[in-house]
Amino acid sequence: MLGARLTIVLAAAGLCACGPVQSTSFLMDAETMLEAARTAQAEKLSPYEWTAANLYLHKSKEEVGYADFEQAVDYAKKAVDFATRARDLAVRTVKRTEAAPAVGTPTARPE
Repeated sequence: MLGARLTIVLAAAGLCACGPVQSTSFLMDAETMLEAARTAQAEKLSPYEWTAANLYLHKSKEEVGYADFEQAVDYAKKAVDFATRARDLAVRTVKRTEAAPAVGTPTARPE
């Protein structure tokens, strides 16, 4: 009988911890992806996605403060999505710029 009660108490304690653990994990993912986007110069090259990612991250942290972990996870996932888009767009922009010849650069002409 005591073993069954202990199992129920431990299971309930484990379920209560899922929200904070999960939201913390997603917040860390979002912060990591934002740092990758920052490295790719997303602030300049994809400002819409960069701003959205930062705002969703901020809102996620706010929801954690209110112990609304389900909303915090949703906002953190959106932050990850926008940070990923920001990074990818910035990388594509840099590649496209590097591939295009510079304006005003003389091109070699066969003689």
